[in-house]
Amino acid sequence: MTEKTSGGNRGLLDSLTVLAATLVAIAHTRLALLSSDLEEDRERLLSLLVLTLVGLFCLGVGAVLGTILLVILFWDTQRILVLGVLAGAFLAVGVSVWLLAMHKIRTKPRMFSASLSELSKDRQSLDSRI
Repeated sequence: MTEKTSGGNRGLLDSLTVLAATLVAIAHTRLALLSSDLEEDRERLLSLLVLTLVGLFCLGVGAVLGTILLVILFWDTQRILVLGVLAGAFLAVGVSVWLLAMHKIRTKPRMFSASLSELSKDRQSLDSRI
């Protein structure tokens, strides 16, 4: 009878060991996925920031040079009208870009969506076993 009890305890201990190893493996996988999500988001944000700054610099220089060129071309006839139209156009483009940026901020993809979907699958799998 003692042999059955020790065998039963050993089977329980083995099951608990396997369960612990499985839980550690799941946690390791999820943390690795979370780390990948963070790295991808950081890289995307850095890339977006660099592209935005380069684009803004080039657009700013082009706008200033284009404005100077048009004012020089129309210096004798309609310089104030040209400056007013260009100022209005730049303001309209600036407001449009600002509104687009706000829209993109509001509709950005959910952070850690891949990790959350995997955790949801894990939860459903565990719920179905219970």
